[in-house]
Amino acid sequence: MIIKLLIDGGDMKPGPAVAQQLGPMGVNMGKVISEVNQATSNFKKMKVPVELNIDEKTKEFTIQTSSPPTSELLKKELNIEKCTSNHNEEKVGNASIEDVIKITKIKYPNMLEKNFKNAVKSILGTCASIGILVESEEPNKLIKDVAEGKFDKEINEKSTETNPEKRQKLNEFFNGIKAAQDEKVAQDKKAAEEAEAKKAEKAGEGKEEKGKAVPSDSSAEGKSK
Repeated sequence: MIIKLLIDGGDMKPGPAVAQQLGPMGVNMGKVISEVNQATSNFKKMKVPVELNIDEKTKEFTIQTSSPPTSELLKKELNIEKCTSNHNEEKVGNASIEDVIKITKIKYPNMLEKNFKNAVKSILGTCASIGILVESEEPNKLIKDVAEGKFDKEINEKSTETNPEKRQKLNEFFNGIKAAQDEKVAQDKKAAEEAEAKKAEKAGEGKEEKGKAVPSDSSAEGKSK
């Protein structure tokens, strides 16, 4: 019997969902949790797909893990808390080509691409969709550069280490981007607050006008007499 789970890497716990699936089968849950945590220890703080193949007669089991989603790996590698769906307006990080190659090496065994360079381009596509720059450029531009052979040396050598000086430059560039983004957010917020204040002010003036007493015809006639 095959049971599919999505667990926190290296931190599987005996929760109700797991107990409900494994309990009736008489499988040693403590052993399952221990072995799953060991198998996923390299993916801490990430969601990891796990497949348990259980022999219902012997209660023996095998564990097969898949690498976490590419976005989760990128977040961990770049220490990003949250990605963005508004990737055209917001950037959340600045990766090196070596970072991309490192993630590609992890994902490659489970990818459909049979060519490593094409796999790198696929990871760059994910970077583009979640707001991560690569080499201080839009990832879609780098996909063309990779196709044209610009990073053949790094890709062929499967380089995964980023030079500290290069990392500093990437971080400095992103910090400038983030500062501009934060300023725009602050300006947009201020503009929205001012627009709301004007709206409230107009609404208040309208109420004052309605509240003013309007002389009736009879009162006007009485005064003329």
